[in-house]
Amino acid sequence: MTEPVRIATRASELALRQARMVQAALEAGGTASELVTFKTVGDKKLDESLSAIGAKGLFTKELENALSAGKVDCCVHSLKDLPTDMPDGLALVAMLIREDPRDVLVVNDRLFAESLDDLPRGSRVGTSSLRRRAQLLHRRADLEVVELRGNVPTRLRKVDEGQVHAAILAGAGLKRLDTEQRIDAWLDAPAWLPAAGQGVIAVEAREGDARMAQLLAVLHHAPSAFAATAERSLLAALDGGCQVPIGALLIGEGADAVLHALVSDLHGKQMLRGSMAVGTKSAKEVGEALATQMKRDGASEILAAVRADTAKIPSPQPE
Repeated sequence: MTEPVRIATRASELALRQARMVQAALEAGGTASELVTFKTVGDKKLDESLSAIGAKGLFTKELENALSAGKVDCCVHSLKDLPTDMPDGLALVAMLIREDPRDVLVVNDRLFAESLDDLPRGSRVGTSSLRRRAQLLHRRADLEVVELRGNVPTRLRKVDEGQVHAAILAGAGLKRLDTEQRIDAWLDAPAWLPAAGQGVIAVEAREGDARMAQLLAVLHHAPSAFAATAERSLLAALDGGCQVPIGALLIGEGADAVLHALVSDLHGKQMLRGSMAVGTKSAKEVGEALATQMKRDGASEILAAVRADTAKIPSPQPE
């Protein structure tokens, strides 16, 4: 009898739902599986900002270590959490069909605001993302952006309790948690750009594991993978991650698709945007080409200043 496939996942409700999507697909094909849960550094250090913690792989390293050690057979990640430089011996073997990649605004009911522009001056808007922080301040310098950590239900509770007046979250997470009714506004691209790979669930396995590659191939969605690869190639070429405000999204499919990107300082004052049509380029090529164009236009200088500035952001105190 074949052993069940051991699927590594974070223990949050959203991560479990995403892992169960992979589990259901495997079991529909007659393959038994079990979930193995982990708490990552990013899950444990909730009293520090992500930029202050500083390391790459805050939500993925523990899972990848178990995969490398043979304790699990695959890992399920939100692709936007996964660093672009993969550990030796591991590979992305499937990217599921992408959920809506856009960010959304969730507002405390007492404010009666239905968009970013409706928020009263001085409103406290919560986010743990430097990318969201920069775009918020670029659009509304009169808002107060505050650190908001925790899983999705925790963030929604903090909005409800008035700890913040509003929050920016990934729409895909709210949809997967069946809390789409909490969305007050979608932040449309390309005016507002999400994280590279946002909305894509990725499955990672050991290189050379033919059984897992074959089992997971049925989950792979080529158009979603093309878009995510283009966005992540740009991110890699800019040496990006949680510590720098970079947004990227491929809009459309085929040769006419356009990769949009932005690079910003922490305060949204210096924001550089770029775009490039795919044409005949591969996903990797278009990401790298747009990164080269943006570097030529000043992205490197902005990002160098960001990295120097990031260390100055104070970590929030434990509540």
